[in-house]
Amino acid sequence: MKVRNIVIVFWACMAFVGNAQQYWNDRSCLIPFRLPIVADIASIEYIDLDNDGQPEILKTTILDSIPIMWIDDDGDMQYGDLEGDTDNDCLIVDRNRDGVWGGPMDLCIDWTDTNNDGIAEIQCVVSNASLNVRNYFDWGADYMYFIDYGEKDRQFNFVDWRQLVLSCWEKYGHSNFFSDYHGNTLFLKMHASTFRIHDLRYSWENPFIFYDPDGDGLSEMAIRCVDTPMFRNADKKNDKIFRHIDPELDVEFTKHIDWAAVTWDLDNDNGQGNEFDFDMTLRFGGKGFSYENEVHAFKNLRGLEAADTLLYDPRWRQIGELVYPDQNVAYEKIFKEGEWDFCWFVYDEDDDCNRWERVELYEPRDWTKIGQENGGVDHNKQADAVGDRGEFDEDNSGKGKLYIAPFDGRIHLYGAEWGIWRIDQGAHSFQGYGGLYPPALQHVRDQRQPEKWASVRYDDTDKDGCIDKISYDLDGDFVFEEVVSLSALGVSYKPRLYDPSVMDYDDFVELHKEMTDDMWNRALQICRIAEQMGVAANWYAFYMQPRTEHERYEYAYWLAFYLYKDMCHVAEVKNNPELKLKLDKAYYSGDWDSFDK
Repeated sequence: MKVRNIVIVFWACMAFVGNAQQYWNDRSCLIPFRLPIVADIASIEYIDLDNDGQPEILKTTILDSIPIMWIDDDGDMQYGDLEGDTDNDCLIVDRNRDGVWGGPMDLCIDWTDTNNDGIAEIQCVVSNASLNVRNYFDWGADYMYFIDYGEKDRQFNFVDWRQLVLSCWEKYGHSNFFSDYHGNTLFLKMHASTFRIHDLRYSWENPFIFYDPDGDGLSEMAIRCVDTPMFRNADKKNDKIFRHIDPELDVEFTKHIDWAAVTWDLDNDNGQGNEFDFDMTLRFGGKGFSYENEVHAFKNLRGLEAADTLLYDPRWRQIGELVYPDQNVAYEKIFKEGEWDFCWFVYDEDDDCNRWERVELYEPRDWTKIGQENGGVDHNKQADAVGDRGEFDEDNSGKGKLYIAPFDGRIHLYGAEWGIWRIDQGAHSFQGYGGLYPPALQHVRDQRQPEKWASVRYDDTDKDGCIDKISYDLDGDFVFEEVVSLSALGVSYKPRLYDPSVMDYDDFVELHKEMTDDMWNRALQICRIAEQMGVAANWYAFYMQPRTEHERYEYAYWLAFYLYKDMCHVAEVKNNPELKLKLDKAYYSGDWDSFDK
């Protein structure tokens, strides 16, 4: 028996040597994390560009004869190598088999080791699309840099190597993304083929930055900066701009960040199965700030010059610098240099959003409409249909400052003219995409969208920067059955303002903890008062057992609200308007001590 097994292995090995082998993961159902290893050694071609006896180019084929080319940028390629390396080499995939390297429809990936320690800190991905798409974003194309600013984890973009496509959204579970959105990292991205972009040092998402202040390898804070590009022939105002630019180039950047957003994991509860859990976002829009002086030169970024003539458009390999506000300056520039026309705020009240796109948020549109790109507050395809609270300072009068309102004990946006909270009490509808195979599904919202939902609207009627009117549509018919005017109740407040421009991440964490503690203590006080009135609190036992900081925050709100409404009902049943008014004043002022007296 043992002899027979040895013979079988021997002949299997002989067959392997004598014939080309399909790469083992070409057609399996397993995740294709890597470029398939060449199937036939005889198919490899080595080219010595400088006649020094060492190759700089390796050509072969993969996946049913798709041509690939490796360019050796650090001088360590050897005859006999099966592939280049991923510290300082460049891979070109001729996806459409047209014999043109790095041309339309091709995929290119370039790794850069900026300090010669053998570990790449930068990865550039060029995923070109058709020649025919012009004058706007080409959503089928990507020009993208990942930059690791400290972790050296070798994790960059995720490419589906079976389909040879960039799949930035693929993940394990809810939010453990294969692409490196975790920890201390950033990326630059433009949806256009490189051969349509004028100055390849700039980008559209320029940058998207992730911060790991507690060093756990996950992101507790993120910033998205956008330089909205200009497109040839899209606007007559652009004619003068493009007059002196090569007519084949359609994309020019303004060198101004006109769109910026900052998001925080306020309770720092990310972890396994919940890798992304941003809670609150501020978004700014307007003239913004200039960043053309934020030039970053990187050693080894410029590729091997001798290989330039092999490429359709070698310009992206010829640059040695990138221009963007980096992780050290972006936050300050947003809050201290930005000239903004508006500030929008979102809070993930049901704590169910687990995506790095969490900076996408509600917009000041029709609060009664729902659905992707349907004109409602959730118009953005990456927004949560229900469950979030959005507030809108449409003239940026509050400069992004925050305050805690007495009527609910929660963070609100100072200067907001109005806001809306779409309630998703069971967290049934949540933000995200799912099933990203095939890539055509990448822009389909995948969440449970309700037919009816409760809403609470907030308004600042006296224009003092703080909410003074709260309207409730709890039956989901888009008619407010109860409207509360704080001024009519005789409730006024001048809250302490919190200025994000002078706060760091730890300050936000502390603010959230203090807010949550105050809300919980208030809820417990209301429980005692309700019991004294003969209103049993134990009906809400679920909300009395919080296990996390977020649950204390969310449960405190609902416990207080339910018991307040029950006590109001009792007062009305007993025809006691004085008690009802006293309850209203206590709830909306947050002063339950006076009620006790």
